[in-house]
Amino acid sequence: MPESVPVRCPACRRAHRYTAPSYPCACGAPVTPRLDPDGVPGPVEHRSWQEEWVTVRCGGCGLRGQWPRPELGCPCGTVLRIPLAGPRDPAPAGRSARARPVTLRTARDAVTAAVRYLRRLGHEDVRRADQRPPSAIALAGRDVLAHVDPSARPATARDVECLWLAAMTESAACLYVSLAGYADEARARADALGVPLFLLDPTGTPRPVNPPAEALDADRT
Repeated sequence: MPESVPVRCPACRRAHRYTAPSYPCACGAPVTPRLDPDGVPGPVEHRSWQEEWVTVRCGGCGLRGQWPRPELGCPCGTVLRIPLAGPRDPAPAGRSARARPVTLRTARDAVTAAVRYLRRLGHEDVRRADQRPPSAIALAGRDVLAHVDPSARPATARDVECLWLAAMTESAACLYVSLAGYADEARARADALGVPLFLLDPTGTPRPVNPPAEALDADRT
């Protein structure tokens, strides 16, 4: 449930109840800023770009994202900045913590595993892409595009080609992550196009299954 705190406007003394908004993480889980129930809201007297955003960690996959800072507009015209609490628990420390296995149960688990792997490759800004592939979930970061297929059928050559074409349009690198594996034609097409293919094992670890994926996996930091 979103957090809610009482807020009193210091200008007109009206009492309000503020509920923190939720935002969708790239992994699909809702992300809600933690509010400080003992904090004192202050009026927004001037605005700057840096102060408009806060970093919030997703409790599902550990991904840190930039979200609008919580604010409340009072009917008197005062805009109040809502104080935030510190993190409930420490952020994942080091790359080994970010690479914790995820037992796969749902499509969200598959996406979470893919997000964590992309972060291990150095892509910290992964988000849900605007495009909607026919049989996968698209994730995008700076200069990278990934399709995550949580379905029970092997990915096809057409699936690989759709990813490759989308990446070419964006001038981005790409990789495909599948839960059920790949048809022989898909592997052959991926090898010809240089598309890395990964298979999610039962623990949620992406395993390279073709030479481009093995080369990418070997270069991860």
